[in-house]
Amino acid sequence: MTRDWLLSDDPETRLQARLGQGYRLARALARNPLAMVGLAVIVLLLVMAALAPWIAPYSPLEGMLSNRLQPPSSAHWMGTDELGRDIFSRVVHGSRITLMIVILVAVIAAPLGLIIGTVAGYYGGWVDKVLMGLTDIFLSLPRLILALAFVAALGPGIENAVIAIAITAWPVYARIARAETLTFRNSEFIAAVRMQGASGVRVIGLHVIPLCMSSTIVRVTLDMAGIILTAAGLGFLGLGAQPPLPEWGAMISKGRAFILDQWWVATMPGFAIVVVSLGFCLFGDGLRDVLDPKQRTKG
Repeated sequence: MTRDWLLSDDPETRLQARLGQGYRLARALARNPLAMVGLAVIVLLLVMAALAPWIAPYSPLEGMLSNRLQPPSSAHWMGTDELGRDIFSRVVHGSRITLMIVILVAVIAAPLGLIIGTVAGYYGGWVDKVLMGLTDIFLSLPRLILALAFVAALGPGIENAVIAIAITAWPVYARIARAETLTFRNSEFIAAVRMQGASGVRVIGLHVIPLCMSSTIVRVTLDMAGIILTAAGLGFLGLGAQPPLPEWGAMISKGRAFILDQWWVATMPGFAIVVVSLGFCLFGDGLRDVLDPKQRTKG
């Protein structure tokens, strides 16, 4: 009965219509096995971050020099590093840092780009030229190089790394939001809202931005992998999280000196970066197929 109520072609309330739409999207997403693999990786990351103190068998910061550079074993699943710290425990606790960076960058960059893009697309004219000119300047430079420049100016640290990555990430969302806005800026329902006396700010906030949300959400999901890699790159260069914090990029940087003989020191955090990045990519691809009408039509 619940399924029939959700799939009703004639919903009685707005809540029923929204729940039905969400149920259809969830079913479509569940039919994509790769998207489910990506979702499982993301859920695993969330569980690791939330339960890190209980999952990790050792302290991520303290070690014993007598146990330094031990290979993977039953006592240390991923081996130990040059200071005798358990690598598995550091990878588990490092998931918290990775997740924090990803969430903060998404919360800062996506809304900023969404607002700039919708304002540029809705008003057009000189507003569009100025905002898109600024966007093109940021897009013309490689993201990692630009992030390095900002971190060098702000100083090393997680907070400054988040700000630097967010500053380099927003232009993509601005471009997408502008393109979406241009498709319905002159549509009849927008004209009807204007005729009712709604201001430009009200039209953008209540009507334009919600219509651009689905494409923005998809892009955020796909960008998660790039954010993780950029954060790891900054950590690898010593500009992100500072020792002794268990940030994956910094762990790879420390382990590269032992890559030939003690391969696990750098390989294990590198493997974590690859798996999590791949998980976000797979889930983002599946989410795009579900939320993008063009992709659904092709399917």
